[in-house]
Amino acid sequence: MEKIIVSVMGMDKTGIVAGISKVLAENNANILDISQTIMDNVFAMIMLVDISNANVDFATLKKELEHVGENLGVQVIVQHEDIFKYMHRI
Repeated sequence: MEKIIVSVMGMDKTGIVAGISKVLAENNANILDISQTIMDNVFAMIMLVDISNANVDFATLKKELEHVGENLGVQVIVQHEDIFKYMHRI
């Protein structure tokens, strides 16, 4: 299984989860886990996504997610799971 971490942060507004999820669904990427919160109108979300059966490669999916993030006014960071874990280990 090839997994990625999708992190999203920005001012809260309608459609953020839907916009990100739509890109993933259109590219046959499966959301395995999702956590999101809103603190003082700041939206933060992290997703664990399986891209093993995705219709596009990692670079293309990353670009599409970043583009939809720009349109929604949020920052989207997409990383392979192993890189994310390596960068955030204690």
